Amino acid sequence: MKLSRLGKSLIFLLLAVLTAAIAVYLYQHRAVELPAGLATGNGRLEATEVDVASKIAGRLREVLPREGDMVAAGAVVARLDADDLRAQVRAAEAQVEQARKAVEQTQAGMRKSKSDVSLAGKTLKRSEELVNKGFISRNKLDTDLTGMEGAMAGVAQARGRIGEADAAVAAAEAKRDALLVTLADSELKAPISGRVLYRLAEPGEVLAAGGKALTLLDLTDMSMTIYLPTDQAGRVALGSAARIVLDALPEQVIPAHVSFVAPKAQFTPREVETRSEREKLMFRIKVKADPAWLAAHRDLAKGGMPGVAWVRLDPGVAWPAKLAIDGQ
Repeated sequence: MKLSRLGKSLIFLLLAVLTAAIAVYLYQHRAVELPAGLATGNGRLEATEVDVASKIAGRLREVLPREGDMVAAGAVVARLDADDLRAQVRAAEAQVEQARKAVEQTQAGMRKSKSDVSLAGKTLKRSEELVNKGFISRNKLDTDLTGMEGAMAGVAQARGRIGEADAAVAAAEAKRDALLVTLADSELKAPISGRVLYRLAEPGEVLAAGGKALTLLDLTDMSMTIYLPTDQAGRVALGSAARIVLDALPEQVIPAHVSFVAPKAQFTPREVETRSEREKLMFRIKVKADPAWLAAHRDLAKGGMPGVAWVRLDPGVAWPAKLAIDGQ
């Protein structure tokens, strides 16, 4: 049975498309000849996610950034309704002022008590002189002595009242400071610089303590997890130089280093493509991309991109030309 001209054209077209697809795949996944001192594994680039959560419960008044916006570390990204907290702060400040006035009054009482002691001392001294000369009776001396003791007791009481007043001021200031801290917590601030991945709450919603408002993506903290067999993993040291090449960016060689080596072997997860690799006991290795490179190429590498990581097992082995960066 002969094929029609249209059928032959379709077959040739399909063959051409298939050939082109294979060529593109081979170009993007072209092998790199590796010396014996290098190891390689495939994985996905993972970015660190950080949740912005509320420390206190409250109703969201506003959420400032939108999904995809960049925010700086320390920037206010959301605010809770805090009118009641501000009223409590004003009341606490009034209590602090009242306590300070009480301290001033007790200090004035202390000065009066000291004056009474001074006067009682002078009176007692004159009485002693007059008794010795026989001008007054002994009873007057006893009376003046009792007055001196009473004045000294008044000083002790005044000193105690000053201590109580100082303690009241400290307690009022502590209460005010605690309210100020709680008021500051009504503003949710970004703990890192990054891109808003999700807006998890909208204005008007009530957040419980620990409720999440945003999820940020740290674009300068990305890593790729690969799995290496025992004979290679045993030669990997923390801090060893590494390289990452993403499938979507085959011409970009990302500098990296080994940030984690699993202390024990494990079965590789199902995400590893080849069955032979899944059946082996492997060691999990985390390769962290250079933060400076990520900061300079902020919108280039993205979390979730698949690729390949190369790890240098022998520090003396040079990188192949396709993996070298600045001649290194």
